[in-house]
Amino acid sequence: MDAESLLLSLELASGSGQGLSPDRRASLLTSLMLVKRDYRYDRVLFWGRILGLVADYYIAQGLSEDQLAPRKTLYSLNCMEWSLLPPATEEMMVQTSVVNGRFMGDPSHEYEHTEMQKMTEGDRVFEEEIVVQIKEETRLVSVIDQIDKAVAIIPRGALFKTPFGPIHVNRTFDGLSLSEAKKLSSYFHFKEAVELKDKTLLEKADLDPSLDFMDSLEHDIPKASLDIDQEDMEQADGHN
Repeated sequence: MDAESLLLSLELASGSGQGLSPDRRASLLTSLMLVKRDYRYDRVLFWGRILGLVADYYIAQGLSEDQLAPRKTLYSLNCMEWSLLPPATEEMMVQTSVVNGRFMGDPSHEYEHTEMQKMTEGDRVFEEEIVVQIKEETRLVSVIDQIDKAVAIIPRGALFKTPFGPIHVNRTFDGLSLSEAKKLSSYFHFKEAVELKDKTLLEKADLDPSLDFMDSLEHDIPKASLDIDQEDMEQADGHN
């Protein structure tokens, strides 16, 4: 949800049964405008909310002028004060993959995981049980990144690519037609293309390079088991 049209977007999303109170909406709109100004972002998106046991995480993302440049992710517990999250890494993904269950709503909370680690003592090799502590903030980074990669989408035509490379918002885009909105080919994964780079020149012949520069949902094959924990998905609402 673009911060500039946030109130309308929240009103439309509330039909799903999940919404924000009037004071939360007002705080969110004001604070996101300040985030945009202070961090000098071109756009700020309200990503959604991740439910916690003691508090909820409100997530926002800042975009630079090049809309496909790496997005900056922030979180807030009160819709007024925002903290910048670090970029996700493979190490974070591996570390947090063992954590299940509900978020606490406390970024400093530490989960404990017991694992066996090989140890050496002279010529002797043995396994020792160790306790690994994982911060909830690290888990938050990983889950947001996984959800983004799996389900962050954008309609065809909302962005356009200039001949010089940067990706900009298409100010003339006023939505998809009813017939186009029913097609998976009208939606793209909101990230740098991966599959598109492997297509042949013949397969790219009918594509418009200014619009078709991301991977389409048309040929997506649902995975039998997602990498994202199902409970994590259920806790995230309002995404994009």
